[in-house]
Amino acid sequence: MKRPSASRVVALATAALLVAGLAGGAAAWAHRHGDDDEHERHERREHGDRDGRRGAVAALPAYEQECGGSCHIAYPPGMLPAESWKRVMAGLDKHYGSDASLDAATQKSIAAWLDTNASRRARTAPPEDRITRSAWFEHKHDEVRPSVWQRKAVGSPANCAACHPRAEQGDFEEHDVKIPK
Repeated sequence: MKRPSASRVVALATAALLVAGLAGGAAAWAHRHGDDDEHERHERREHGDRDGRRGAVAALPAYEQECGGSCHIAYPPGMLPAESWKRVMAGLDKHYGSDASLDAATQKSIAAWLDTNASRRARTAPPEDRITRSAWFEHKHDEVRPSVWQRKAVGSPANCAACHPRAEQGDFEEHDVKIPK
């Protein structure tokens, strides 16, 4: 059998390296641009819930009554860390332009429940208190055009239930999303 020439060996090795480099580059691009299903599967395994962020917690009726209303759903407490919830609860008299003040007993009960059930993920930077400006929210909604938020049926990014039919149950599974026309 005839041995391949050195130039043929170099050409084959170059082609193999090129293919490996393209595959690695495509995987890196997909990871940077949010198309990383393996990362999402890892998040679900590590955090034990459907979207990798929040698990279901026992509802607190006072929280559901006071915090779920015309402006937004009663957000699952795992959407923010405890320090953000503390700031939100401390500023209820100026809650994003509305007075959402509560009596002392209700505020104490809700604050304790939020603290117990808040996100415990390690952070390197101070968290954003507004869920719709959090890095997680922006990553998950990076493909949503600004015009979608302005649709009458959506209203704003805070209206989770407009596109997530099970938002009230804390289920934000991407495969269940239905964006209104």
